[in-house]
Amino acid sequence: MEEIKIHIKNVVCHRCIMTVESILKNLEIPFKEVRLGEAVISRDLSSIEIHQLQKEFEKVGFEIVQDKTQKMINQIKSTIIDEVYSNDPSNKKLSEILTRKLNYDYSHITHLFTEQEGQSIQKFYNAVRTERVKELISNDEYSLATIADLLGYSTPAYLSTSFKKTTGYTPSEYKSLNLNDRNSLDAV
Repeated sequence: MEEIKIHIKNVVCHRCIMTVESILKNLEIPFKEVRLGEAVISRDLSSIEIHQLQKEFEKVGFEIVQDKTQKMINQIKSTIIDEVYSNDPSNKKLSEILTRKLNYDYSHITHLFTEQEGQSIQKFYNAVRTERVKELISNDEYSLATIADLLGYSTPAYLSTSFKKTTGYTPSEYKSLNLNDRNSLDAV
């Protein structure tokens, strides 16, 4: 039996997943799993249930994605966020990850993303990684070398250069200034 998926815009973190699960439970919609950007449900929904679900999602900033192109964009973003925030990153090229996950040629994926989002996949990926670096620096759990390794930067120096280019600060300056300028991932 094929999975029944509802694609949901702005479900970008664990807290978002818990919120979607809570909404599904409250509306008594049976589901198998909620992941970044989607929920796998146990049965087809009536139009009334879809309307109720959309109404509840809108209250918390989520949106059901029904357009095929928007579903693909949502999957691309969710895959990138999932990879960047993974505790066990694959260390594969982004193009390989997206091609494997979405079963489309990378040139098609990048063209579609750039056309719809007005920025390249690489730019989005770098923005998500920058937000993750900000988080890890602020939490002060890992060395810069470990952060570079976790996020697929070739060296800590390359991470520092990239971070400064994006934020205007080196990682150590960012940490010492104790800045709280992180962006939510749905705004990246």
